[in-house]
Amino acid sequence: LSIPNMIADDCPIGKDENSNVVISEWGKKPRFDFEPKEHFDIAVNAIDLERGVKLSGSRFAVYKKDLAMLERAVMNYMLDNAHKNGYIEIVPPVLVSRETMTGSGQLPKFEEDAYKTTDDMFLIPTAEVSLVNMHRDEIMDINELPKNYAAYTPCFRREAGSYGKDMKGIIRLHQFNKVELVKFTKPEESHHELLKLLKNAEEILQGLDIHYRVIELCSGDIGFNSLKTFDIEVWLPGQNLYREISSCSNTGDFQARRAGVRFKRDSAQKPEFVHILNGSGLAIDRTLVAIMENYQQADGTVKVPEVLKKYMHGPEVITL
Repeated sequence: LSIPNMIADDCPIGKDENSNVVISEWGKKPRFDFEPKEHFDIAVNAIDLERGVKLSGSRFAVYKKDLAMLERAVMNYMLDNAHKNGYIEIVPPVLVSRETMTGSGQLPKFEEDAYKTTDDMFLIPTAEVSLVNMHRDEIMDINELPKNYAAYTPCFRREAGSYGKDMKGIIRLHQFNKVELVKFTKPEESHHELLKLLKNAEEILQGLDIHYRVIELCSGDIGFNSLKTFDIEVWLPGQNLYREISSCSNTGDFQARRAGVRFKRDSAQKPEFVHILNGSGLAIDRTLVAIMENYQQADGTVKVPEVLKKYMHGPEVITL
């Protein structure tokens, strides 16, 4: 339980994020005839960090008015994209057992990052935890594979070790919202399905017409559970840098072994472990940041991206 996954043979080798490899870029960086602002300077009246602190403490936020509406619009847009690509929408519990956290690989390594209740239950750090365990200790029907799930949930992380980082705004919160995508596949199909998962996540930013790049994580930066990971990094003009907005990973049979998720090729053969994939489709709060910074206007307002207008029920420009 304490040993990480084996990395893929073609995973780039390196010590840290500086050795990650840029795979592709999409779109162009926006040009402004004014100095672009960061999101927390754009949404001074819509992001209420003071009340977030009053209600819960540091790294919590309250969204108001048009920003709250935009958050809901983004969520619906992401879920509709998942439906279009064949994902089954799930509304899972966000409070799970120790067994469930262990099955997805969060425990024992990441227990200090988790919020735990007095009766040894855990608030999920990602819907991946719940979705991976949907078929725990089951033998799946081969005809169901690949099986694709999507879920919108709040996510909870202590962010242990990140004190002092990203203290302004909503980049790094203890509670944030995300649409998560999870696939159960046959082993020989998992890499192909990973590329499809990545494409599904990219489609969201393409629909929003926001510039991003895809990077492959090297051996020194890849996650504990993963054998291959692609990150999508969105361009934030206010910060003048790229920020991770999605991480798409193939865990191979690593999570399946922990959770006991198997399938049979036919009745005469022994059960095999499935391969499990996961990806953010996308992190909603960071998507809000990307929209605010890429669609900001000189007068402080923010244009609503075309694909979100039908979810916003009217306004084409919002004041935050």
